[in-house]
Amino acid sequence: MAAHAEAHHGPPIAHQSSRVNASVLGMLLFIASEIMLFGAFFTAYFFVRVVNGTPWPTPPFHLPVYVAFVNTCILVTSSFTMHWALQSVKRGNVFGLRAGLLLTFLMGLTFLITQGIEYSRLGFNTGDGAFATIFFCLTGLHGAHVFVGLTILAFMTTRAFRGHFSPEHHHGVEIGGIYWHFVDVMWIIVYTTVYIL
Repeated sequence: MAAHAEAHHGPPIAHQSSRVNASVLGMLLFIASEIMLFGAFFTAYFFVRVVNGTPWPTPPFHLPVYVAFVNTCILVTSSFTMHWALQSVKRGNVFGLRAGLLLTFLMGLTFLITQGIEYSRLGFNTGDGAFATIFFCLTGLHGAHVFVGLTILAFMTTRAFRGHFSPEHHHGVEIGGIYWHFVDVMWIIVYTTVYIL
């Protein structure tokens, strides 16, 4: 009896009825809730632009489409380096893991800094009508998600350099990668909707 009590510490192992890992499923459900949040802002965008017929961008304002395109390329490339990091850790390639995470972090940081510089040079602010408000809400909400992603990446990169990940234990990289890919895909939708259409 004493040996059994000594062998079992803490809460019992959670029952898992899904083939998907519980932590991955949790991240996917979290992302589903974030998609709904973005959906609310896209609904506001739809009513301002389509239903009310507000010109986009409202004259005399202009959007820096080229700068945003370069920024989009940087963020999309960061998805490839994130994928490289995950595949590297699965194969036991420590250098690929560390380099992939570090490059992903630096590209994400470049994206966020460029967006901040873009904001300072736009020539309009949130109080300059519905167009400006929706623009800052959508791009700012995404920027906040990039910041959260960078925080996750910073922890993942630190752990990678401390040797915490292995081919058998890489869920931290996988889950952070899922979030980062979500951030990238969401930016493609925001960029296409706000800057191109």
